[in-house]
Amino acid sequence: MDYEVRQSGKFKYVEEGTGEPIVLLHGLFGALSNFKDLIDHFRHSYRVIIPLLPLYDLSLIETSVSGLARHVTKFIEHQKLERFHLLGNSLGGHIGLVYTLKHQNMVKSITLTGSSGLFENGMGETYPKRGNYDYVKTKTELTFYDPAVATKDLVDEVFEIVNSRLKALKIIALARSAIRHNLGDELKEIKIPVCLIWGLNDTITPPMVAEEFHKLLPTSELHWIDKCGHAPMMEVPKEFNEILSSFLEKCKG
Repeated sequence: MDYEVRQSGKFKYVEEGTGEPIVLLHGLFGALSNFKDLIDHFRHSYRVIIPLLPLYDLSLIETSVSGLARHVTKFIEHQKLERFHLLGNSLGGHIGLVYTLKHQNMVKSITLTGSSGLFENGMGETYPKRGNYDYVKTKTELTFYDPAVATKDLVDEVFEIVNSRLKALKIIALARSAIRHNLGDELKEIKIPVCLIWGLNDTITPPMVAEEFHKLLPTSELHWIDKCGHAPMMEVPKEFNEILSSFLEKCKG
């Protein structure tokens, strides 16, 4: 199903369902389609909210992990959200951690899947080969264990992004910011429940990254999904949703 993109003030977002809020943060090439199965599953028992991150709309100075975390902070204040669950994939996980470190009292739990913040094989340094569709297709397929998950629509979307010179520059700026903004020394400060859901075949944030997160986050639990790459909620949605449902159930109350 297609979801209505709402606008309130300067913020664009999707909101479906009622109940405890879950705020979903997408990654560098994150489209709403990335969370389709997750929204369909959780909107029956939760209020699912996805702010559309202004990856290409901030000034170059603000185009950073910190700049996007500030945007999320303003969105949450604008929507008057509190005591919500936070979930982030890839760069979205990194942004979620930066937000949580400053506003831990607002967050009930945080779920990370393929998150940056410690180490990633960045696409951004070499990614934008403008005009080379096959190269972009191959790079997009590397996100997944099964390359067939990289549909033509998804590849077309990424191709459109990297063929815009300004968008390509901002992708590189964000990728470099993610590499510089290492959270290794700060993660021990997070005391709320953390769920790590990781693809065993993730080549962008490999399994060792999940293990390091698990070691540095004292309240974390780690779940592996086999035959799965960097975006488990897209590639293996049923198993992902089962793990997340069980985790959220433990965090209720």
